[in-house]
Amino acid sequence: MSAPKVLVLRAPGINCERETLHAFARAGGAPEFVHIRQLLAAPERLDRYAILAVPGGFSYGDDIGSGRVLAQEMKAALGPRLLGFVGRGGLVLGICNGFQVLVRLGLLPCTRGRLEEEVSLTHNLSGHYECRWVTLRTTKSRCTFLPAGLTLRWPAAHGEGRLVARDATLQRLLVDEGYATAVYVDEQGRPTEHYPQNPNGAPLGIAGLTDHSGRVLGVMPHPDRSYLPTHMPDWRRTALDRGELPADGDGMVVFRTMVATARAES
Repeated sequence: MSAPKVLVLRAPGINCERETLHAFARAGGAPEFVHIRQLLAAPERLDRYAILAVPGGFSYGDDIGSGRVLAQEMKAALGPRLLGFVGRGGLVLGICNGFQVLVRLGLLPCTRGRLEEEVSLTHNLSGHYECRWVTLRTTKSRCTFLPAGLTLRWPAAHGEGRLVARDATLQRLLVDEGYATAVYVDEQGRPTEHYPQNPNGAPLGIAGLTDHSGRVLGVMPHPDRSYLPTHMPDWRRTALDRGELPADGDGMVVFRTMVATARAES
């Protein structure tokens, strides 16, 4: 069985594409870099892939809002094709700036099945860029490939990560209807809005979203910076306690489950 092909998007300002590509390759996928200019010039190229990944960074310098320019480029040239890609079984991952792109594009949470901006990833309540390890719990959600009930340690690194819906009703619906895939949790494992466990102050502690189909995932913290065991902040102690390193870091689950899902459905 051939390895699922993964399109790892490149664009000016994206700076996490190498980690993303390596993680997908380690998971058994066949990732390739494709620059946004190549994709815009030949949108049909997307149809060659099983997975689309939009990595983290600062696309176009985030000059008019994080992810805004790249999102508008993609929506104008690729909007219907992106919906078709997901509709025919493609999987999509957006990490940090990639999550911001998918939200501003309207692909997340896409509760009505069309591209419209329903939520915002806005400035952290702390008023500055946050770079710290956080603890997440994956929820029972629509997502077809992210298991529920996992406790994960991933690093967060963002200035605009507070997920706010257009109204309180939609914010609650994101949790109640299974669009929220991961939440920031405190020392007792409870969802939290409090700093620093929740680095941006997102209501209900929402750290990640899926769409109505469950085939698109966006997360603010970085699985691409925690997929190797030596990425983890306590890896030396873990190795001493266990006598060996675990096979993966906490972030690797995302890449492994996406590749496994794409392979099983091919």
